[in-house]
Amino acid sequence: MATDRVSAFDCVLPDPIPFKGKVLTTLSSFWFNRTRDTIPNHLITTNLEDYPPGLQQFKDILEGRSMLVKKTEVIKIECVVRGYLAGSAYREYRNYGSICGITLPRDLREVDPLPEAIFTPATKASSGHDINITREKMKELIGDELSEKLAEISLKIYKRASELLKSRGMIVSDTKFEFGFLNGEVTLIDELLTPDSSRFWSAEEYISGSIKRALISSICGIIWKLSLGTKLHLPLIFLPILSKRRAKDTSRPTKGLQEKSWVYDTHPVCLLSYPSLLRLLIIAENMLLGLGDIDKRLLSAYNSIV
Repeated sequence: MATDRVSAFDCVLPDPIPFKGKVLTTLSSFWFNRTRDTIPNHLITTNLEDYPPGLQQFKDILEGRSMLVKKTEVIKIECVVRGYLAGSAYREYRNYGSICGITLPRDLREVDPLPEAIFTPATKASSGHDINITREKMKELIGDELSEKLAEISLKIYKRASELLKSRGMIVSDTKFEFGFLNGEVTLIDELLTPDSSRFWSAEEYISGSIKRALISSICGIIWKLSLGTKLHLPLIFLPILSKRRAKDTSRPTKGLQEKSWVYDTHPVCLLSYPSLLRLLIIAENMLLGLGDIDKRLLSAYNSIV
C-alpha cells in the first residue's frame, strides 16, 4: 500500500502530497504489467474486487493505492542502473573518477550521459542508508551466477523503459530495482519505475552539464549542493500546498502512458524550518504533474532569506 506521506533525508514530513500514493501505485502497476515478458513479478492484481473478502471493508482506504502481491524471500541487494551522472554517483565520480568500482572517462560533467548504462549495486540496509558496493562485493554476498542475472535483468528493464519514455519526452537518469525468490525463481518486487525509486527528467529541459533547468528537481539540487560539506543548516523555505485538478495540457510527457493526467496547483502559504522539505519538489515535479515555475519562486524566496 502506498500512502501520500513524504520522507526526505531520514525525516517523515508533516504534510502529505495529495494522491501521491495513487500515482505511485498506478505507475508500478503499468510497468509490472509491461515487463512480465522479461521477468515474472509479485503483482497479482490492483483490482479491489479480486482482493480477499476480509479486505473489502477497507475499500475506501485501499482503492487505487494498493496492490495484492505474492510474498517472496527478498534478495538483500538494491539493483541500481544509471544512464546519467547525477546524485551520489556524481559525488563519487568527482572524488574517485569511478562509480562502484567502474572507472569512467575523465571530465564528465554533472548530469552528463554515461557512455553506456551501468549497473551499480548497493546493500539493502534494514536501517540507515544503503551503501554502494562493487560488483565484486555483490558476488561475495550473493554469488556470481545470481549477481550476473540481476545485473542483466536490471539493465534490460532500464534500457526498455528508457526507450519508451524517450519517445514521450522523458529521460530516466537512474532507477532502482528490487528482487526476491518465489518458489526458487528470481522475481521482480516492490515498486517499479516510480518517482520514489527513479530520477526522471524532462528531455525538453535537459541540458548536458547544467542543472539550472536540466533537472526536474533542480531547486533541490541547487540548495542541497550549497549545504554539502558546510555543516550549514539552511534557513526557512516555502512549503507549497498542492491541490489536484484535471490537466488541460494534453501535450505533457505523461500523455500516452496513462489515460488520465493530472496537474497540481501550487500555493506557497507558509514557511517551515526544514530545508529538507525541498525534497517535495523531487517527488512532485518528477511525477511531471505540472508544477510550472515553482522552483524559480522557491529559489527567489530562498535568496531573499539568505
